[in-house]
Amino acid sequence: MVDTDLSLLSSGELLDGFAAMEREIRVRHERLLRWIAEMDRRGLAAELGYKDLVGVLKDRVHWDPSVSKAKLRRARLLTHQLGPSGAEIEPELPATAEALAEGALTEEHVDAIARAMKNMPADATPDKAAFVERQLAEFGRKFEPGSIRDFGKKIIYRMFQNDPEPDEKDPAPPSDQLIARMERGRCRGSFDLGPEIGAKFLGALDPLAKPRPTGPDGPDTRTYAERQGDAFAELINLVLRADVLPEHGGETVTLAVTVSYDDLAAKTGHAVLDNQEHIPVKQLRKLACEAGVIPIVMGSRSQPLNVGRKARLFNSGLRRALVARDRGCAFPGCNRPPRHCEGHHIKHWADGGKTSLHNGVLLCRRHHDLIHHSDWEVKLLNGIPYFIPPAFLDPLRQPRRNPLHMVS
Repeated sequence: MVDTDLSLLSSGELLDGFAAMEREIRVRHERLLRWIAEMDRRGLAAELGYKDLVGVLKDRVHWDPSVSKAKLRRARLLTHQLGPSGAEIEPELPATAEALAEGALTEEHVDAIARAMKNMPADATPDKAAFVERQLAEFGRKFEPGSIRDFGKKIIYRMFQNDPEPDEKDPAPPSDQLIARMERGRCRGSFDLGPEIGAKFLGALDPLAKPRPTGPDGPDTRTYAERQGDAFAELINLVLRADVLPEHGGETVTLAVTVSYDDLAAKTGHAVLDNQEHIPVKQLRKLACEAGVIPIVMGSRSQPLNVGRKARLFNSGLRRALVARDRGCAFPGCNRPPRHCEGHHIKHWADGGKTSLHNGVLLCRRHHDLIHHSDWEVKLLNGIPYFIPPAFLDPLRQPRRNPLHMVS
């Protein structure tokens, strides 16, 4: 029907043809989600050196992060997942997945059904949850996504209106408390602060947690918790870059990281933190660019070959020069300002790289991670940072620069 003169079709034929194409698009969307789910399951992002699949899809097919996150969320809801033990877990929305595969639902229907299912009581049995999901999917076959919310509320209320109300939680104690511990490579914990310290903490956090303005990456699609987490990480980095820090054992606050020379040179193996936690050597190479971190390189007989001091870091004068040249994160398309950036050694300190303007570039935390863990490369051409993309993004690996900070 692609080559058909649409003006020759009757109104019925025109509408039927449109509906058939729309149904085909929906079926293709379902197939696309299954492809996304498979890329997610096999860890394709880590294989390519990316933090997550959102970054891969942004660079490979130029999707906005908001689009990638939405499709990834739907893919996880509609397909089999692998549990912690490696066993397959059934889809959360199997009836919805079946209807989408038939072309009976749109992706907006999937979102509406998922939102409606969040209203299910926490103690609902699997059978009741499955029944509600089937009802919502059948309803979606006949009606637009916007009406699913009200239908879902009604059916859930009818099924659970006689259930007892959940017990209220006891109020948290008013004293200042902090619990932090390392678990499986992550620092986890909780805190409970009084009104004065809490207000100071939130006051320091709020400016860093604001949504990023719309830019080349599209709107800021991070959740509130993700924005707060990123802000907290930036707050820690700002404190470690401060001129005056409290002393511990006669030194300002530092983190010593020990690694063998062979592992450092080969970029394999693990380094050991002060608290005996292990981190990959690749992560150490990124950490070594940051303030408050002292790398200790050990020889084959466990003797220190080199104890990196803070002289390896970009001092205030060099940082001002980097800011004057790069004007923010130099990675192509990034609009992060200088205050959210770190100095990165183009030729790494472990490979003999010097701490100088001609061996440095400003990078935000996200792109600093990417440079250290992927095949992206940085080069200075005529004194300007250019970035060489991985071959899977550009087989010719043409150098790119960031036009957002260029002087007009």
